[in-house]
Amino acid sequence: MSAELTELLEDLKRRMEGALESLRRDFSGLRSGRASPNLLEPVRVEAYGSVVPLSQVGSVAVPEARMLTVSVWDQSLVGPVEKAIRNSGLGLNPATEGQTIRVPLPQLTEERRNELAKAAARYTEGARIAVRGVRRDGMDKAKGFEKKNEISQDDLKSWTDSIQKLTDGYIETVDKLLADKERDIKQV
Repeated sequence: MSAELTELLEDLKRRMEGALESLRRDFSGLRSGRASPNLLEPVRVEAYGSVVPLSQVGSVAVPEARMLTVSVWDQSLVGPVEKAIRNSGLGLNPATEGQTIRVPLPQLTEERRNELAKAAARYTEGARIAVRGVRRDGMDKAKGFEKKNEISQDDLKSWTDSIQKLTDGYIETVDKLLADKERDIKQV
């Protein structure tokens, strides 16, 4: 394998890993039946004149299976944090106790489970599109090498096969992540 192909494949692999990481982050915000601090990761709070992640204004803990607590570091931000959690679209109803916000996790209904599964499918499709976009860039670069006569047509065929094989592996991983998340969501 030529140095150029190895370098190109490493770059594509790094970018496809980025798409997988993004999907994992998106999935961590989808609530299954258990409490997880990751559930509040997508929550953004208006604080100090800008919008910041919840993790920058407080710490999240899991005191029991169906409860999250947020310890807000600055008393003046308790209201904005509670409002951000309530308006996050996660279907949560926080309650304030001093500088601690208790977030009980309601039992998931079948309808809500189906909504979460659809959201997971949307996130997955976004990841597939990102991986295919990286593949397209790789194919374009390979064709560029061939156009400049730096590689032969046979080499181009070999390169495109390698890029496609890499892409297929990542798409398979994306699909496996979706299947695992759907199983987690549907579990009662």
